[in-house]
Amino acid sequence: MFNKLKHIKDMKKQGKQMQNELATIVNEGSAAWGKVKIVVNGNREICDVTIDQSMMEDKTKLEEAVKEAFKDATGMKFQMKLAKKMQEMGGLDMLKNMGG
Repeated sequence: MFNKLKHIKDMKKQGKQMQNELATIVNEGSAAWGKVKIVVNGNREICDVTIDQSMMEDKTKLEEAVKEAFKDATGMKFQMKLAKKMQEMGGLDMLKNMGG
């Protein structure tokens, strides 16, 4: 029983390490010809948002541009960066031996 608890604790620790590593990967997405920019990290947390003053005039366009910039920031290129980082970290293989 204690062995399983140790495995669970180790898995939590490794999960936290992976989360910390993914947080170091950042990507910027933009929309509206660069007037709206969003930076996200590997945990899909928004790190920075930049909005040009001219975008404040039309709420609907701004809302659409924010969605588009987020989609751009988290798109395929970003997914490839994350996959590469996961592979470098050993991917899910590192959890194989944790089953007890």
